[in-house]
Amino acid sequence: MNVGLSSDTAVFAVESIRKWWYAEGAVQYEYADKIVLTADCGGSNGNRNRLWKFELQKLANEIDKDIQVLHYPPGTSKWNKIEHRMFAFISKNWQGIPLESTSVIVNLIGSTTTTKGLSIRCVIDKNIYEKGIEVTDKEFASIRVLSDVFHGDWNYTICRNTK
Repeated sequence: MNVGLSSDTAVFAVESIRKWWYAEGAVQYEYADKIVLTADCGGSNGNRNRLWKFELQKLANEIDKDIQVLHYPPGTSKWNKIEHRMFAFISKNWQGIPLESTSVIVNLIGSTTTTKGLSIRCVIDKNIYEKGIEVTDKEFASIRVLSDVFHGDWNYTICRNTK
C-alpha cells in the first residue's frame, strides 16, 4: 500500500502501481503477458480520466507490458474485493489506536496480518502531486487503447508501444 501526503491524482495512482511493480510485481509476474487492474469508476483512476490513461500508457511502455483495466460500474465500489480482503483487516488492526502521525498510520497498516496469510507492505510517498494537469488532444490520441467488447468504456487495455 502506498500512503500519500499530497493529492490523490492520476499521477499518484499510477506511481503507486509503478512502485508496486518494481518492489514486487516484476519478480512475481515476470512472465505475465499483461498486468490486470481493477479500479473504481471515478476519481484519480476513473474510466473517463484522461490523465489516468495517459500515465498508464507511460507505465506500459516503461515496463514493456500491456495494462488491462477493468472498472467496476459507477456506484459499485463496494464490490471491490480489496475493500473486504484488506481494508477490513487494516481497520481492525488500528481499532482504538489514535492515528496521530503518518508514521503511526504507515506502521499500523504495514503490521496488518491475518492467519490466512495476508501481509501488507506499506510505504509512504512524500512526493507532491499537482492537481489539474490537462492532457492535450494530441497526447490523448497517442494512447494505444483497445476497448473490450463488453463495456469498452469501463474495460480496456492500454497497449505498450513496441520498440
